[in-house]
Amino acid sequence: MLKRLAHTKRSPWVCSRCVQQSQRHQRFNSSLGAASLARDPISSSSASSLFGLSTARAKEDDEALRKIFDDSQFWADYSRASKKNPPTGIVGNRYLTHPNGFLDFVRITLQRCNAVVDKVSRASTIQEYKSMVKELDRLSDLLCSVIDLADFVRSTHPDRQVQASSNKAYAIMFQFMNQLNTTTVLNDQLKKASSIPEVWNSWSEQEQVVAKILMEDFSRSAIELPEGARQKFVDLSGEIAHIGTEFVERMAPETAYLKFDSKRMRGLEPNMARALTRWGETKIGTLNHEAQAALTHVEDAEVRREIYMAVRTANKPSISRLEKMLKSRAELANLSGYETFAHMTLENKMAKSPEAVNQFLGALIQDNKHQVSAELQELLELKKADAHLDNDPNRINAWDKFYYSHKLLSSMKMKSRAPDFLSAYFSVGTVMQGLSRLFDRLYGLRLVPRETQPGEVWEEGVRRLDVVSDTDGHIAVLYCDLFSRPGKTPNPAHFTLRCSREISAEEIEEMSSIEHPFSSPLEGATSGMAVSYNKKTDTYFQLPTIALICDFSKHHHPRPTLLNFNDVRTLFHEMGHALHSFLGRTALQNVSGTRCATDFAELPSVLMEHFASCPSVLALFARHWDTDAPLPMSALEYRLALDSRTQPAETEAQILLAMLDQAYHSSLPLSPDFSSTKVYHDVYNTHASIPEPAGTAWQGFFGHLFGYGATYYSYLFDRAIAGKIWSEVFQKEGSQGSVERRNGEKYKEEVLRWGGGRDGWKCIAGVLGDPALAEGGQTAMKEVGKWGVREPGGS
Repeated sequence: MLKRLAHTKRSPWVCSRCVQQSQRHQRFNSSLGAASLARDPISSSSASSLFGLSTARAKEDDEALRKIFDDSQFWADYSRASKKNPPTGIVGNRYLTHPNGFLDFVRITLQRCNAVVDKVSRASTIQEYKSMVKELDRLSDLLCSVIDLADFVRSTHPDRQVQASSNKAYAIMFQFMNQLNTTTVLNDQLKKASSIPEVWNSWSEQEQVVAKILMEDFSRSAIELPEGARQKFVDLSGEIAHIGTEFVERMAPETAYLKFDSKRMRGLEPNMARALTRWGETKIGTLNHEAQAALTHVEDAEVRREIYMAVRTANKPSISRLEKMLKSRAELANLSGYETFAHMTLENKMAKSPEAVNQFLGALIQDNKHQVSAELQELLELKKADAHLDNDPNRINAWDKFYYSHKLLSSMKMKSRAPDFLSAYFSVGTVMQGLSRLFDRLYGLRLVPRETQPGEVWEEGVRRLDVVSDTDGHIAVLYCDLFSRPGKTPNPAHFTLRCSREISAEEIEEMSSIEHPFSSPLEGATSGMAVSYNKKTDTYFQLPTIALICDFSKHHHPRPTLLNFNDVRTLFHEMGHALHSFLGRTALQNVSGTRCATDFAELPSVLMEHFASCPSVLALFARHWDTDAPLPMSALEYRLALDSRTQPAETEAQILLAMLDQAYHSSLPLSPDFSSTKVYHDVYNTHASIPEPAGTAWQGFFGHLFGYGATYYSYLFDRAIAGKIWSEVFQKEGSQGSVERRNGEKYKEEVLRWGGGRDGWKCIAGVLGDPALAEGGQTAMKEVGKWGVREPGGS
């Protein structure tokens, strides 16, 4: 989910995150305005003198980082002093000190937006055209500054009044974007500017990249179509949004419940069996967790078969909605001049075309095939050992997979300690401390606790961390909302609340002519949020502001919240996204941080999972919460071995879904006799190692087809690249390479610092030292597929 000025599904002024999300007493106050920060001598001080990064200070911050998450009393004492200060506004946005502040935020932002639109529309001189990209990028930033924050607040803040106000702000800005979409003047002006050699050559590489992105997005949004065709495009887009939402929200099975004689449920956990059984009959909900439990534990193969068939068969309305969405997408692509929806969607991705994606997936499934066969052979041996005459002892059926995989893992776990054994070494504070220590060694970054001011966070338990660089000082703000509470989403997420962007002297000056409630034009230009001064360019930068959301169950003192190893990986994964935002501090927000191609966006986060499994990294922090004993690496290695046993089959399942996604977004939906069920079985019967039984129609549950249409391959793609970078850069000269600064600097300079301002293939070619990859294309995609996908910590 990327940040863009334009978005092909709605309007050229809707960024993808906007659509898909709809997915302190301080030692140094990072939100100071121009009156106190402008050219202040303190701004030019060294990082160590400004942020106290002497050895003693660093150790104190490091210890405080662990305690603010692990010690509730320490956190209460730490945050107490700031509660007497005046309200600072949500995430430092000084409009948002009261519920109606969002409306003031919108009012002034609209004034600023209209001024930019007017300026771009009236441009006629070479000098005015030279500033075109920066102006459009500023317009995008203004729009997203409201929409991103409003969307986050309305789904996170517990106060109903604040929710209502943020909802209203979101709707107003969305309507404004739709109004912008009724005129072609912005597109026309940008195209004109780009066609003038003197103007194009004056633009930086980053400006040229953003210009291309915006023009492509305008083109895909039908802004150049004749009026009638444009209206049809709008109608189709609306229909896709409506039917796609319905598809996701109303998917249902053909059979909601199954009933069995309770005697046939042997193997099911006794308490669950009792809860589901009445008068000798056990009732299984096919969309509930008991269905998966039954597939995993029930000994009766025929019971498992019936449950599998029901679980894998969506009802006819679900299938109908899916097929209608796919057909509308195909028509939309044709209307826009594309062969298929996949061609339209992939044009600005690393893959470029569905043919290249299929090259990647074909190579990947070949690489994975041997491992899957070996895994299935192990399951087959288990089945033969307890086979009944009527239980197909010589093959693994689709309904056997979970049952015998569980048996295999159970036999291994009996030789190890309890699964929660490792969690004692991973308190939340310890893991956050470890991330800071890792970032310090690789990139010279530290996570420094800062006391939150009244009204700054949406829940008292949210911690603020300032990201501090040993060369650049304060570079980002990170809000950590890590603990569970009633009503909170269980899904981990990384939210970019504001991107990096250079703030021109002109726009600061413009604030002098706009009525605003701030003490200085700079403060008005940034809504009071965190800024930094760049001495080299004599300009200000708005700092990336990130929210990291998890749902860890909170323990009470003296025991801190402990994480299982999957939770540790999750935290490392989400911090990988945050790291991209920290270091991808570009001058233009359209390409800052995670605003890159969809099939490149997961690379930093997936690579971080490899660090989470590395003994050299774990040695930095993994210690028992009570005894301070170091993590026994042999226990971790055994855990990783368990995880890797079923990884090939899970990888194959993801490959099959990616292949299905490509097939559904081809020209097939336009055929009069198109059947999504037939296509589903064709893909699985051709490529799956275990045949899918006739009669199923699981595609009606494939909700990601709506949000990730034609790009479902992306996560597999980034996993393959991450594995290659891990082995070729961070492990090439031994396991200690994962904590060596030169490796971190290479990765930062070739990948992270660019955000989306450099072609992903050039980033990969640079970090791997392989120029042959720089141009991408089908050959490069096939090569990445040959690298295969490996579980972090595995072989």
